[in-house]
Amino acid sequence: MGLRFAESDSAAVPLHLVTPAGLAEFRAARTPGVQAWLDATGFKGEEGTVCFVPGADGGVALVAAGMKEPLDTWSLAGLATALPTGTYALAEEPEPHLAERLALGWALGTYRYIRYRKGSEQSAPILVWPKAVDRDAVARLARWTAFARDLITTPSEGMGPAELAEAALAVAEEFGARSEVIVGQALLDRNYPLVHAVGRAAAREPRLIDLVWGDASHPKVTLVGKGVCFDSGGLDIKPADGMLMMKKDMGGAAVMLALAGALMQAKLPIRLRVLIPAVENAISGTAFRPGDVFRSRKGLTVEIGNTDAEGRLILADALAEADSEAPDVLVDAATLTGAARVALGPDLPALFTDDDALAADLARIGASIDDPLWRMPLHKPYRKMLDSPIADLNNVSRGGFAGAVTAAIFLREFVGKSKAWAHLDLYAWNAEKRPGRPVGGEAMMLRNLHAYLVGRFRPA
Repeated sequence: MGLRFAESDSAAVPLHLVTPAGLAEFRAARTPGVQAWLDATGFKGEEGTVCFVPGADGGVALVAAGMKEPLDTWSLAGLATALPTGTYALAEEPEPHLAERLALGWALGTYRYIRYRKGSEQSAPILVWPKAVDRDAVARLARWTAFARDLITTPSEGMGPAELAEAALAVAEEFGARSEVIVGQALLDRNYPLVHAVGRAAAREPRLIDLVWGDASHPKVTLVGKGVCFDSGGLDIKPADGMLMMKKDMGGAAVMLALAGALMQAKLPIRLRVLIPAVENAISGTAFRPGDVFRSRKGLTVEIGNTDAEGRLILADALAEADSEAPDVLVDAATLTGAARVALGPDLPALFTDDDALAADLARIGASIDDPLWRMPLHKPYRKMLDSPIADLNNVSRGGFAGAVTAAIFLREFVGKSKAWAHLDLYAWNAEKRPGRPVGGEAMMLRNLHAYLVGRFRPA
């Protein structure tokens, strides 16, 4: 995905962003000839409409693009491919905060997943950089959003545990991070029993990916991502239609790895650690079974109530290791429950945290940069739903109530030392085509968490 921007260009065609409410003001500021053209073409400033106003030389004198109010990150995304080849410049310079969002939306509007359908580069419009834009930040977020989308959209045949590890190691190598991948039997030897149990039935061995970057004296930020590269449901097998989207079950890992790349590229003064348990939940004679009991890395025993609730198991071991260092911020992300999607739909990740300040910050940032979430409760009385008669806890609740909440409560059992912890239950997928957001993998919460961490740990 190339960044289609240019420096200042006096020959650039002015691009006016016009809302229905602002149409009268825009029209009044134009010459009678332009007004007549707007009337003749029926331009009303409606979202998605574009009016090309001709000049005396036969070229385009200006472009009026219909917009909804208020303008947001995606306002220019559709224009990035809809406008004819040429160079365009925003006729009115937006405020700095909006300018950066508009520029990022333009960049993301050019994203295409091309691994299996490569073609020649198409000519496309160019936008003059708005003046009040941090170009490095736009380029960085565009790059890592595309990175996460590519990983998630790639079919499981091409994105198994080994391939996910290779992608992580490439990121580590680029930024000089220390890396380790613990594979197969070594998971048991190194006390990651739940990761091994979930992945042991697959021909492709399970693994734990561990990256560390930064000065050890800096604040500790640890990211944990669910890396289930395909989820059959295990012996509690999913129906056929339930498996169709399961290549995206490593979406949490992709987003956390992309966030790590963005933070390292930004040279944020933190000590960063990334833990990704990468497995395939398959079926064979060695598959873990309903009713089995495993001792976790933390020492808690877990009865398996359902093998299709595997994500929380592998996260439990990774979170226990992450929490052992008592990081300043610990965030895990996972495509964890259908219950979260039933409650909030595909666009809103569910946030679970005991830290009110962290929740407020993420909600505020999400609303301001169009990367929203919704806080859900860690309702303590529901912990009893995870009780087991023979183990410390069950991996699923009785009765099916509050599935997303009880999954988060399960994870909280493995976190205790971290100064701030947040769990994100996300969809990581665009189910419908929208400007800048084609159908496929989506880096939900990447921009939000990046803004939060940079704002918190970047020296003023």
